[in-house]
Amino acid sequence: MEKNLAQKYDHKAVEEGKYNRWIEKGYFTAGDKSKDPFTIVIPPPNVTGILHIGHAWDNTLQDIIARYKRMQGYDMLFLPGMDHAGIATQAKVDARLKSEGISRYDLGREKFLERAWEWKAEYAKTIRTQWGKLGNSLDYSRERFTMDDGFNDAVRHVFVKLYNEGLIYRGWRIINWDPEARTALSNIEVYYQDDPGKMYHFKYVVKETGEEFVVATTRPETMFGDVCVVVNPNDETLNHLIGKHTTNPANGQELPIIGDDYVEIGFGTGAMKCTP
Repeated sequence: MEKNLAQKYDHKAVEEGKYNRWIEKGYFTAGDKSKDPFTIVIPPPNVTGILHIGHAWDNTLQDIIARYKRMQGYDMLFLPGMDHAGIATQAKVDARLKSEGISRYDLGREKFLERAWEWKAEYAKTIRTQWGKLGNSLDYSRERFTMDDGFNDAVRHVFVKLYNEGLIYRGWRIINWDPEARTALSNIEVYYQDDPGKMYHFKYVVKETGEEFVVATTRPETMFGDVCVVVNPNDETLNHLIGKHTTNPANGQELPIIGDDYVEIGFGTGAMKCTP
């Protein structure tokens, strides 16, 4: 039978159905106990969205190793899985609900969880499709999700064990706090933005001479912890104050005036209060 070849290589036509045939024939299924095992656990992508170029690069490198080990005769398990991503996924579902004119409070806990699981199913399907487009030789018969029952039990067990051993504890730390979700957030879960602030000006008096000067700050609430006032040694208008002392107008504590070129001349008044 004659078959006309396309003038240009059509990768979509060539790849169509090929990956599914590989999966159906079990080419990537591990479990041959007669061979030495070799396992790669895929770093589980978050179900907050689709895979990006970083996933493609990293997964391809892992797949190269997996295919090479399979050719060497190992019982190669390339284990797929996904991460529920906690608060990050909740934020995505919240955003979708907001676009519909409702909130999770309108739905209630159970309905909101249903919507969260719907989100997970939708993006898990997309991620699997993307893995297929990459040709990753994954054993889907063992695919895992970080909220699988076995994982949840293991996490609780390890958490309690580490807590009892004193390795997990509460301490005083500066953290990112979400007042709506009422929980701590990691640095990778927050977005930074610059907001315009206000400069507050306070009059200080030099103890030795009675000379007055002004310190500007955007954080007056930290004045109670101040330990000194700093001016730039190259600032001709203020460097004569170095070595003298002043009084904190917030609590009356005596503060030394020191010099450091970290202070930006011309910003504010040129005199900076210092809180550890």
